[in-house]
Amino acid sequence: MKFVTLGKTGITVNKNGFGALPIQRIGREEAAYLLQKAYHGGITFFDTARFYTDSEEKIGYALHSVRDKIILASKTQALKAEDFWDQLNTSLRMLKTEYIDIFQFHNPSFCPKPGDGTGLYEAMLEAKDKGLIKHIGITNHRITVAMEAAESGLYETIQFPFSYLATEEEVKLAERCREREIGFIAMKALSGGLITNSAAAYAYLAQFDHVLPIWGVQREKELDEFISYIENPPTMNEELEAVIRRDRKELGGDFCRGCGYCLPCPANIDIPTSARMSLMIRRAPVSVYLNQEWQDKMKRVENCIHCNHCKDHCPYGLDTPQLLLENWEDYKTFM
Repeated sequence: MKFVTLGKTGITVNKNGFGALPIQRIGREEAAYLLQKAYHGGITFFDTARFYTDSEEKIGYALHSVRDKIILASKTQALKAEDFWDQLNTSLRMLKTEYIDIFQFHNPSFCPKPGDGTGLYEAMLEAKDKGLIKHIGITNHRITVAMEAAESGLYETIQFPFSYLATEEEVKLAERCREREIGFIAMKALSGGLITNSAAAYAYLAQFDHVLPIWGVQREKELDEFISYIENPPTMNEELEAVIRRDRKELGGDFCRGCGYCLPCPANIDIPTSARMSLMIRRAPVSVYLNQEWQDKMKRVENCIHCNHCKDHCPYGLDTPQLLLENWEDYKTFM
């Protein structure tokens, strides 16, 4: 069984975190079943956000009776201090808790700091002084913002996309967090579903003893897989190394990570999937993405009005309209 300590926070948990974004897509009782099974299976770190619709409420419903035995991390997208307090108080109420272990700024376009005029970091400090939160964190998809946060000395944890598809710069971020004793939480450890071999994903991240991966869980089968790794963690071997080499060759370069910050789309295009359909359709049974529902969704790409909302909001700087067009043209060759 592997454990990880999140830097100077002193928080030590099993090296399997529960990413609670996907449970907003299932019913309350089904979500409660998964959350409780995760807890009883040995997972004690649960990551959610105010932005994840009813995810916090489902966690509060399912796990309030074991609150003192788990670690709760949530996030705020507030850009003003007054909104910060509204979102924090809502999160506390939904989670049925008097405090949040790690409260994180949720993918801001800048690194909040004292005296920057927003009052956000000052609000974090006040919330910590009042005992409403225990540790201050930040999440981001922009390497520049994440690295600035790491160098600032202001954050106890940083959450960033990290998998075996990580760039050299992203690996440097993880190592910098180790050097500065900042807890490093790895989201998108399966790269938004493009990585299909969870054993390879786990074995790669196991090489970073300070990194805590959080796995987005929506189905019991997925959860069972990660629970099994608690007692029998995959270790790197020639077979898994071959999987990683193949995926790096196939998935290297610019590709949509499926983060969803491009949404909503005024043309109702399912951008996070449509912009990477060429990869998805080759990494799953073709029939999954060739039914009438997906054909109709992909055809919506033709309705793009080129407003560039998706392009302007992509934290990876992708030319999203062009990606959509390329994926649509490729998709038609399968029809």
